[in-house]
Amino acid sequence: MLDIGCGTGAASLCLATRVPQCRITGLEMQRELVRLAGDNALLNGMNDRVSVMAGNLLNPPPRLSPGMFDHVMANPPFIERGRGNPVPDPAKAAATIEGEAGLGDWVRFALVMVREKGTVTFIHRADRIDALLGQIAGRAGEVVVFPLWPGAGRPASRILVRARKQIAAPARLSPGLVLHEADGRFTAEAEAVLRGGEALIL
Repeated sequence: MLDIGCGTGAASLCLATRVPQCRITGLEMQRELVRLAGDNALLNGMNDRVSVMAGNLLNPPPRLSPGMFDHVMANPPFIERGRGNPVPDPAKAAATIEGEAGLGDWVRFALVMVREKGTVTFIHRADRIDALLGQIAGRAGEVVVFPLWPGAGRPASRILVRARKQIAAPARLSPGLVLHEADGRFTAEAEAVLRGGEALIL
């Protein structure tokens, strides 16, 4: 499994916990975050299955070969370059605002790195669903859109999108997951994922 833009490794470590047989490679361009992710893997006893390397998806390390992964996941920057308010913290800006690599570059790289019929998963803003699905169209199929509802009756602000490379099956809209009760507490279903290690059923 490949985690593009893995940051401090939180998503990789969650997956490694839920799927003990998987091996995960993280790719992160901020060297300070690479170090933190490596420390987190070590402190959680996962350094034999979770490794992180420094690199840019526009010029990836030679150790990454096309088609070498069964699954690729990514949390691309949500905000298009030139939009939104300036972020003074360079690290936060790199995580939230697109740099040289736009959304299309993230999608292309993920699909290059995954094997034929392998899966790719992205988390993104719901208001950019058209841009994300447009980049996937014609390159992957069996698309599942999984909304993350902040509360019952409220519009989704985030979506998970999973697709399979070189598969021509129809798209599907999942019921998704409601995250919070009216009083702000996590729902029982969200707690089961966050605290109990339950998997999301896409």
